[in-house]
Amino acid sequence: FLQSKYPHRLVVLGFPCNQFGYQENCSNGEILNSLKYVRPGNGYQPGFTVFEKCEVNGTNTHPVFAYLKDKLPFPDDDPHTLIQDPKFLIWKGEPFKRYSKKFETINIEPDIQRLLRLTKT
Repeated sequence: FLQSKYPHRLVVLGFPCNQFGYQENCSNGEILNSLKYVRPGNGYQPGFTVFEKCEVNGTNTHPVFAYLKDKLPFPDDDPHTLIQDPKFLIWKGEPFKRYSKKFETINIEPDIQRLLRLTKT
């Protein structure tokens, strides 16, 4: 939704991971089919780029997440647990903000709007 609301100004990237309650327990080739027919279903087609399934924690952490977690500390309301459900906002190629696992991604729009206002000045 947000990517279509801010075309040419916002890019959303999805990294499926099976480390959080087994949400992505299918193979890479089955992930898009699963989105379309199972969860969320109803013919859902993501309007953003979906990468191959990766790990965001542990010894096989994808380099993107290793970099982001190194650059941005734990959010204040997130306990320092071994298993993290990372959500990041990147601004002009640089890590800007890390959100806690309690943060609902739907609420990210005010931060996006604030950053987009910065580019107008």
